[in-house]
Amino acid sequence: MKNKVKSLLDLSDSEICEILNKYDADSYRLNQINDWVYSKYVKKWQNMVNLPKDLINKLESSITLHPLKEINCSGLGSDTAQKFLFLTSQNNKIESVLMREGSRTTVCISSQSGCAVDCDFCATALMGFKQNLSTGEIVDQVLQLSNRSSSKITNVVFMGMGEPFLNYKKVVESAKIINEKIGLGARRITISTSGIVSKIYLMADERLPFKLAVSLNAPSDEIRKEIMPITITNPINELLKAAVYYYSKLRRFVTFEYVLLDNVNSDEQCAHHLIKLLKNIPCKVNIIPYNEIDSQYKRPKSKVINNFVRILDDAPFTTTIRWSKGTNIDAGCGQLAIRD
Repeated sequence: MKNKVKSLLDLSDSEICEILNKYDADSYRLNQINDWVYSKYVKKWQNMVNLPKDLINKLESSITLHPLKEINCSGLGSDTAQKFLFLTSQNNKIESVLMREGSRTTVCISSQSGCAVDCDFCATALMGFKQNLSTGEIVDQVLQLSNRSSSKITNVVFMGMGEPFLNYKKVVESAKIINEKIGLGARRITISTSGIVSKIYLMADERLPFKLAVSLNAPSDEIRKEIMPITITNPINELLKAAVYYYSKLRRFVTFEYVLLDNVNSDEQCAHHLIKLLKNIPCKVNIIPYNEIDSQYKRPKSKVINNFVRILDDAPFTTTIRWSKGTNIDAGCGQLAIRD
């Protein structure tokens, strides 16, 4: 082959077997390759020392092993968070985050370069949309951060750049590979969405075993439309119907994410309205104090945050406050963006 085909991570096992057969290699070499890639997280073909040298050379000349190229890392291995900057095969940039807390090591991965959803408070939206990532480019984030991590990855969240449900097929394919080939339990993989109702129904109908998180961020359409234009085509009442349907099919709660923005959605009235809105919905709620970027929005003062959470203590659903890690390196929720 004079020109390299798409990366190994974008090839199915049957496609890899065809290539191995072309090179007169035994079929069991597939298992060896998969072990090196998905269990040992090797960076180069030459690291696969139990493969014949001539086979390695042929594979190296015809197939790119990793579709992403790491071009920068912010933070230290001893920090609670590190941010990695990658270049895609289309020469667009994406960011991924490695987070550590106690026994948990979480990778936050991107599904797109940029984003088309245009949430007003999110740094990624300022980039505009660049590209959907391939299955291999999504999986490669987990592999490359696993290689760099001193501890085993315990959780993966699709909460980086982009709207996962606008790249639904590739996101689902990659989640299955993370589950089946890397060996991470399905309940440790969370797919997040800004609230694309049709795909919530599809995820339920396909009975996907992964967790679902939905960015709610307001108790009313009036407020939500101001900060999340997607509300115009995906109003809250339809979103809640989809959440109930999801539970009816899978018997799993939806997690609603609620980013607290000062003087927007953080007053007592919003807290009480949120309880009324979700009291009959099988769900959990994550409260996320806003991580500031160069925008009009600000994080509420601690007193306001604590009062909002205190009111939710009386809610019939579980509420957790989630403080983002890595805000000092712009790696917190809503802060990922390429700044050329």
